[in-house]
Amino acid sequence: MIAVYVIIGLIVLAGISLALSYNRFVSQRQLIRNAFANIDTELRRRYDLIPNLVETVKAYAAHEREVFEEVARTRSAAAATTGQSPAAQAQAEGPFVAALSRLFAVAENYPELKANQNFLALQAELSNTEDRIQASRRFYNANVQDYNRRVQSFPSAFVARTFSFKQEEFFEIPSTERAVVAEAPRVDFGFREGGAQPGGARTPQPAPATPPAPPAPGGESGGPSS
Repeated sequence: MIAVYVIIGLIVLAGISLALSYNRFVSQRQLIRNAFANIDTELRRRYDLIPNLVETVKAYAAHEREVFEEVARTRSAAAATTGQSPAAQAQAEGPFVAALSRLFAVAENYPELKANQNFLALQAELSNTEDRIQASRRFYNANVQDYNRRVQSFPSAFVARTFSFKQEEFFEIPSTERAVVAEAPRVDFGFREGGAQPGGARTPQPAPATPPAPPAPGGESGGPSS
């Protein structure tokens, strides 16, 4: 009789453990979906800022048509992946970020543009949005890593296989696109010691010393004749 109670107790314990593991998988999966929704919200916020930014830069650099077209093309491609998988959205982000960096590199050449209040406001908003995107991405990837580890680990892997909990995708720019982003121009709108100053001016550098004139023919040194 005791053996029966032990078996029943083990079955109940196993059932409770199974239920707890299942509920944790459900909670983790929902947390991942919410985290990805936050990334999507911040990405769309950035997409909405870009047209105004491009129009502001165009007012000062209308001839940079190739850059504007590249930004528009990559923005449309990235925005078109909204609602798709994290891998698809991350794949489209690489070229877009690189094109955006080129746009800011163009702005670096126009002091009047960098002093434009509308441009400064858009830059500040875009910078804030980028920070929020990165924070949301790190939070999402951390939750995916924890979830995927449980999918692969025993005994939670048994629950995952039984109830079809599959690994989730990370939000990561592919290595080939990371190289493009890494090579994109780094734009610094702050102060630089001994370098560019506000408004695009540069600190004057001393002119090289003028070499002394050669002595006059006849060996005269410029002193009185003997």
